[in-house]
Amino acid sequence: MLNYRHLYYFWVVAKEGGFARAAERLDMAIQTISAQVKALEQDLGHQLLKPAGRGVEVTDAGQAVFSRAEEIFQLGELIPEEAAAAASGQTARLAIGMSDGLAKLAAHVLIQPVLDTPSLKLVVHEGEVDELLGELALHRLDLVLACQPPPQNSALRLTSERLMVSRVDWYGPVSMVTQAEIDQFPASLGRLPVLLPTTHAALRGRIDRWFEAQRLAPRVVGEFEDSALLSLFAAQGLGVFPVTALGATDLEGVRGLRLLGESEGLHEEIHAIRSRRGMHHPLVLRLLAAARERQQVD
Repeated sequence: MLNYRHLYYFWVVAKEGGFARAAERLDMAIQTISAQVKALEQDLGHQLLKPAGRGVEVTDAGQAVFSRAEEIFQLGELIPEEAAAAASGQTARLAIGMSDGLAKLAAHVLIQPVLDTPSLKLVVHEGEVDELLGELALHRLDLVLACQPPPQNSALRLTSERLMVSRVDWYGPVSMVTQAEIDQFPASLGRLPVLLPTTHAALRGRIDRWFEAQRLAPRVVGEFEDSALLSLFAAQGLGVFPVTALGATDLEGVRGLRLLGESEGLHEEIHAIRSRRGMHHPLVLRLLAAARERQQVD
């Protein structure tokens, strides 16, 4: 059996960059920590640390051990929270990552089927795809929703499923979306001020190519990463904007918007990415099943 106390002392020394700083953090004698690390090196049969100036640095073997220790002890930090949640009956925890540029209105609709779960604790993180995939691999997230699948050459053990393909519609403030503009869609997009997602979103590239195919040169007056924020600015009269047909169901709560037209040949994608842990998470399975059923109906 690996001695996890020895592993923990090594992990702290590696993170702090030296035995003195580790001893200060742990409130222990340097000699005690050094002896524990040497015992770990003897058990593994490899040198893990080597002198570097006034501190130490990890060897190649040490880097491999440190990476695994990082995963182990970061997971361990979740234990008190999860134990407290279980003791209080709050066991339905779901942690979801949403990539930058993802249509949040559509993502909200996908999450909707699990929101009525008793004692649900929903945790949502937003960030770059690579960052979220790293969190997923460390089991800090149960599911990542992204506008594209993970890289094929990724060393992470992940599974991906295209969860949604939805047509993109265009909405705008009622003051702009007159019947004449509706009748002349999509040509009317060349005259109206347009709000778009930023280039972080995979959808933005599809929109730009669609504009080229339609021979349109729109006047872009705003770019937003958050689709919900985009819709609020549109409702204030700033311009017209694209939204997936799925996400448009959430626009019912935004007053002052009107459908301008439906884009033929322009679609948004959302991919569900899971680690092996997420393969059996009951709320993840429920969410995915509801999404598949919705796709069949659509």
